[in-house]
Amino acid sequence: MSVATPALESFLHAMPKVELHCHLFGSVRKATFEDLNRRAGSPLAAQEIDGFYTRGDKPVGVLRVLRALDAMLVRGPEDLYRMAIEYLLDAAGQNVRHAEFSWNPTGTVRVSRIPYREAQDAIVRAIRDARAQFGISGRLIAAIDREAGPKAAVDMVEWVLHNRCEEVAGIGIDYREVDHPPELFEQAYALARAGGLRTTAHAGEFGMPWTNVLAALDVLKVDRIDHGYTVVDAPQFAAECAARNVLFTVVPTNSYYLRTLPPERWALDHPIRRMPALGLRIHPNTDDPTLHHVTPTETWARMVRDFGFGLDDLRSFMLNGIAGAWLPEETRERWQADWAAEFDALRARFFAGSAGPGK
Repeated sequence: MSVATPALESFLHAMPKVELHCHLFGSVRKATFEDLNRRAGSPLAAQEIDGFYTRGDKPVGVLRVLRALDAMLVRGPEDLYRMAIEYLLDAAGQNVRHAEFSWNPTGTVRVSRIPYREAQDAIVRAIRDARAQFGISGRLIAAIDREAGPKAAVDMVEWVLHNRCEEVAGIGIDYREVDHPPELFEQAYALARAGGLRTTAHAGEFGMPWTNVLAALDVLKVDRIDHGYTVVDAPQFAAECAARNVLFTVVPTNSYYLRTLPPERWALDHPIRRMPALGLRIHPNTDDPTLHHVTPTETWARMVRDFGFGLDDLRSFMLNGIAGAWLPEETRERWQADWAAEFDALRARFFAGSAGPGK
């Protein structure tokens, strides 16, 4: 493994970034979670909250946090505004210049009992305020709760289509992939595409087979894949994904592999290490930053420290993210040119006379 030196940390903090795979509820600051809990009469014990924000060698509990927020703590649009503005402030502080983050409307509407339009308006207001105050642009991904079933997914897409705005760029799907394969949600995705929404999907997570990635691409017809690690189990299919320029938004701190791979082999055997060698386009993301105890800078540092990638690789990953972002084509082209030049200038500044860290 490489060592994340101070020069590398400073370089990675300074480099321009996009974030394409982050969950709003997974970004909630601990202090905010505690405030919401106190307001609700402390239904969760302090010890339980501490456990949510404790990341050991085998992290657990992320999904419990997300469900607890819906069920007990989020009670009005202003709670969603607070979480969104804090996430965007924290991301901007890491030089993330564009963030596409997910929110699950089904839980908000059916469990927290906040009407969809009021909830969406609050998050969109945070996106607009963050752009004005922090200089970060944002897009919201309305994510299907796959555990709620196909009918709830169609309902959610209809809410989005009936309340269209520029900041809500598309849909995704998350929560437990086990027993909820992508093809169950074909109708919802067809409706979204017909309505002009962009699409992504969690697939190949939790060790689920590569055929889930295939279904997401060929049945749901998504624009990009979140996670997708088991694609490495099917080299011929991986070559097809490479030829199709599919973007995989990967997560170095993904809990499944930290739990299931031996500590001494974790970084060596993780699929992320193998994906670029198969020609796959990847882009690293935080996923649930406060619960994973990771920042965007640390996420990129792990690509070097844990997986051995070098600066040339990071430059490619950065450009992959811009290419896969749901932005106007003119903006993508301008950013790719400008950010590449900025990356190269930072590289010369921090690693003059050196190839830099990694391979």
